Amino acid sequence: MTAQAPVRPPFRADHVGSLLRPDPVKQARKKFYEDKSIDAEELAGIEDAAIREVVKLQQDAGLPVVTDGEMRRSFWHYDFMGGLTGLDLEERDEGVQFHGVKLRPIFPTITDKLDFPDDHPMLEHYKFLAGVTEVMPKISIPGPSCSHFRTAIEDIHVKEYRDDPEALFADLAKTYAKAVKAFYDAGCRYLQMDDIFFAYLCDPKHRAARKADGQDPDWLIERYAWMMHGAIKDRPEDMTIGMHMCRGNFVSTYAAEGAYDPAADAIFNQTGVDIYFMEYDTERAGGLEPLRLLPKGKKRVMTGFITTKTGDLEELDDLKRKFDEASKHADIAQLGIAPQCGFASTEEGNKVTIDDEKRKLDLVVRTAEAIWGGVAT
Repeated sequence: MTAQAPVRPPFRADHVGSLLRPDPVKQARKKFYEDKSIDAEELAGIEDAAIREVVKLQQDAGLPVVTDGEMRRSFWHYDFMGGLTGLDLEERDEGVQFHGVKLRPIFPTITDKLDFPDDHPMLEHYKFLAGVTEVMPKISIPGPSCSHFRTAIEDIHVKEYRDDPEALFADLAKTYAKAVKAFYDAGCRYLQMDDIFFAYLCDPKHRAARKADGQDPDWLIERYAWMMHGAIKDRPEDMTIGMHMCRGNFVSTYAAEGAYDPAADAIFNQTGVDIYFMEYDTERAGGLEPLRLLPKGKKRVMTGFITTKTGDLEELDDLKRKFDEASKHADIAQLGIAPQCGFASTEEGNKVTIDDEKRKLDLVVRTAEAIWGGVAT
């Protein structure tokens, strides 16, 4: 079935953005980036075909919104960041530690004043997506906190930024404000900015690590909210901003744990975001009590009760019970359903199959229909 898009979000059924890369995409990327045996045009053609397929997958599921599945990316965040002026990606010997596995060793390095270039490649990525869907197109990019959280102090080579984090935060906010305008001018009316590090800063280990670096984690939460607000406050009225917050996602592993309590007020009341994608698939996420801080009105939380880390399919009755519990803390009219994270935050993908992915997206739609009577009510 083909969903019909309403004028604008929020929807009752949505998803975070990334989808499993099919084998032809993985093979083509290896041929282009490693083997140097195909050219950019051939790679783009294979990615184009894959995007058309994942758009159909999402529309067939009945979703009112689609993404390109991040088919053209290696990482959910670094590809966007590497396209910024003043930020380079360096490959080193050892990657970031997740639970039992390490990320590929790519490290952001700030080498000059930050800016958003007019020719950032993801503007064209969005335009292609918008041209091949019958419903609302959405693109997901990393939020402004990512360029700070993921860049080590020793990798900040701009003296002004290294000496004064506030100068870095101010330029990040300006850079992202420019990005928001550029996406709007490209036709984007639904932009998702993934600021997962709010959730990381709720983890005792990550908080301790920041303190060891001389950074107050609660101050960082406040400044990250300030950056997000500064980036989106001047967006046009008809542009919706979503924000995803999870605790890491790499080949079905994670990097953080802990309830949202330390960041909930900043998330809901200081960022200015319209839609919140919140991870709630395991006990690592803590309780639902932070939802009480969601202000009354039009804001919406997409509760991530459905996991992307395993193929085990949740039961609809169990999801209904979870929404009964959530409704004790927030108005059910301000809730929706989405998976807890993407299915492939990096090109490796989670340890699930494309069939698992389809069944999970179908369940998102069925849940929305069972609880609210539709995907866009």
